[in-house]
Order: sequence, then structure tokens, then C-alpha cells
Amino acid sequence: MKEYNLDLQIHGKYAGGVSKNMEIPTMAEQARLKGLDVLVTGDILHAKWAEHVKKSIEEESNGIYRDREGKCGFIIGGEIEDNKRIHHLFYMPSLESAQELRGKILGTGALDCVMCGRPKLRLTAEQFAERVHDAGGIFGPAHSFTPYTGVYAFFDSLKDAYGGMHRHLSFIELGLSADTDMADTISENHGYSFLTSSDAHSPWPNRIGREFMRTKMDEPGFNGLKKAFADREGGTITLNAGLDPREGKYHCTACNSCFSKYSMAQAEQAKWKCLKCGGPVKRGVRDRIAMLADTPEGKHPAFRPKYMHLLPLAEIIQLATGAKGVQTKAVQSRWISVVEKFGNEINALVDAKESELIEADREVGENIAAFRKGLVLYIPGGGGEYGRPIICRTQEELERKKNELKKELSGISEIAQQSTLGRFA
Repeated sequence: MKEYNLDLQIHGKYAGGVSKNMEIPTMAEQARLKGLDVLVTGDILHAKWAEHVKKSIEEESNGIYRDREGKCGFIIGGEIEDNKRIHHLFYMPSLESAQELRGKILGTGALDCVMCGRPKLRLTAEQFAERVHDAGGIFGPAHSFTPYTGVYAFFDSLKDAYGGMHRHLSFIELGLSADTDMADTISENHGYSFLTSSDAHSPWPNRIGREFMRTKMDEPGFNGLKKAFADREGGTITLNAGLDPREGKYHCTACNSCFSKYSMAQAEQAKWKCLKCGGPVKRGVRDRIAMLADTPEGKHPAFRPKYMHLLPLAEIIQLATGAKGVQTKAVQSRWISVVEKFGNEINALVDAKESELIEADREVGENIAAFRKGLVLYIPGGGGEYGRPIICRTQEELERKKNELKKELSGISEIAQQSTLGRFA
């Protein structure tokens, strides 16, 4: 079996807040530069997007699709919002089965309106799951812990959310504000594979593939994916890779307006209204998981692959150069140089030898090495604001900055203290 890098949550250009450049040919080309072998089509229930997909991909064999230039594989799928605002991902064996699923949900919500690539349905999670299963697809919760649309924001267990269909769940998507260590403190999650994906709204490599999954498959299509999710022996899904949870914008409990961070005790005392600006305080992923945790951190099922924390290469270059943004000429020229040297971005971030990276670009290579060694601190995100990484080159520098920035790194407010999950506190 061959290993493939997959990003299985993205949106097409008909979803809200999505770049007009999110079209299959552009996505496929940028996926090649990123090092992704397979993407999801995204938003396949939207008629105009489905029409674009059908014109832009072709079936090589049973359930194996590629763009017409042959740059990237595609799996048919998308995302919906149920009647409680919970988001769910689904993947289908073929374009025909996706059309069958569309027929099963017609009349339950607006499928084709402007900016509804992710349709809002008047169906429960269980009802939608039944329709996906009946059409031959697989399903699971999207960004499962986020406070607005994650399944654990509304339910204490997957069984409560999906009813009898929880037995057919294929995966749990972690989202940007959680990782394997956090999610596995909830014991029911030990029965499922974890999916890491970008939820990209633009096709550029600082967004697409910012989280991805590496999987062994005989063929890079739906059947191989279904088998990978079902494997409980281990070794099929070989890597989950993505942001450190502290960079996620909903990691800490915080004000949605001024981003002031709160402990749970303080937020409850303030009745979830910010004491500084009066804005709404939203419970963070870290604290929600702490509420549900029933297993020590670091305990994982035998089949669980390692989770690698990383940043998009352009952001690592930005940190190395002090540039104002990832699209600046200084960042892009060095990004192109590194990608040309190593073939694609993921090769540089994950697979290249440290000595080769430093030989190609010392500053960037040392920053990538720091991520691999865990020499990165975070001022954690919350309330809709992303966290901020601080890269250190040595263990001594890390310990010094950890002491200097103790309060900022903790994510705990100045008013109340709170015990939190192990290394995320």
C-alpha cells in the first residue's frame, strides 16, 4: 500500500466567506505544491458547485477521481448544518450516490441559494446520518469541539447526538482547536479514527492542507478511505498533522469582542458577559474538553497514530523574516525556493532531513526543526482570535521565555485561577 496525504474538509466558491479562486483546477494545482495527494470536492450537494465538479474531474476507475490535468485525486463529499447548527462531514462512493443523497434531503432545507455551499437542514444529526448511510456514504462530526457548531458544544456524547446511528460513525474531525491528546481524554472517542483537515476557504497553501491526514491505501478513493477509518489494528492512518491547539481561535474561554480570556469560574460568575467590554464570553475548547474528560491525558487506543504539530510553511517563513504577511514578496520568494528544493511543502515540513533544510535555508530550516523538537510556545487563542506562536531555537531559550511570559502563555485570566488540561495549562 502507498501513503497518501489527504485534506478532507474544504469549501467551494458558493459557500459563505470563500474565495472566488476555490475552483477545482486551482485547488488541484495548489494541492500539488502543498504535497496533498487527495482533496474532498466539498459542497457536493450544491447544484452549481456539483456541476462545476462534474466538468472538472473524471473517474479513473471505480470511485477513483482526479482533476482533468491529473494533478490531484478527489473524494466526493461535503458538509451540512443540522437543525441544532451542528456541522457534519460526509463522503460518498461516487457522484451518482451524492446525487442520490441530494434527493433524500430535498425539501429539508435550502440547498442551492447564494452562499449555502454548506446547506442548513431541518434534520437532526441522526436523520441526516440515516440518509447518508442509506445512500452508501460515511459520516462524522466536523470540528467536533468548537463552541458554535461542534457536536460536543451541544451534546455530552456522540450517542446522544446521533442516536442509533452513532454505531455507524466512521470518524471524528478534531478541528483547529483540539488535537489527539485532548480528544482522547474523552473515552468514547477511543472507538473512532480522528480526521485532521483544513476547513480551507481559499486554495493557497497557507490555508489548504494546514491540517491533513496521512493514510495508507491500495487506491486513493472512497473505498480506501472507508477501510482506513475502520482499521482498529493500526498502521493504516499513519499521521494526523495540524496546528497546535493553542493556535486555534476557540481554544480558550474568551470574550468574542475584545478577546479577554476567562476561567470557567470567572465566566460563570460574570454570567458569560465580558467584565471589560460587555461582549459575550464563549466557552473554549480546552474547557469544554476538561468538563467531559474521563481519561488521563496521554492514554490512546493502540491504533491511534501520532499527531504532529506544525504551521504552514509561509507562516514559518514570516516568523523567520519578520514580514508583515504571508503574501509579501519576501515570504513568497523564499517559499517558492524551499518548495522547489523539496518538491512540495509537506516534504519540507514533515519528511526532509534537518541538515538538508538548514543547508537550503538556514533561518527557515531552524524554525522547522524547532517545531519538530517542540521548541515552540503559544500565547493561546480564544474568542475568535488565533493564538500566536513563539519559536525558540534551544531548550534554554524556551525555558527562559516560558518564565518571562508565564501569564500570557497560560491563557488564564488575571481575575481567577483554574486547573486545565496538562500541558495546555
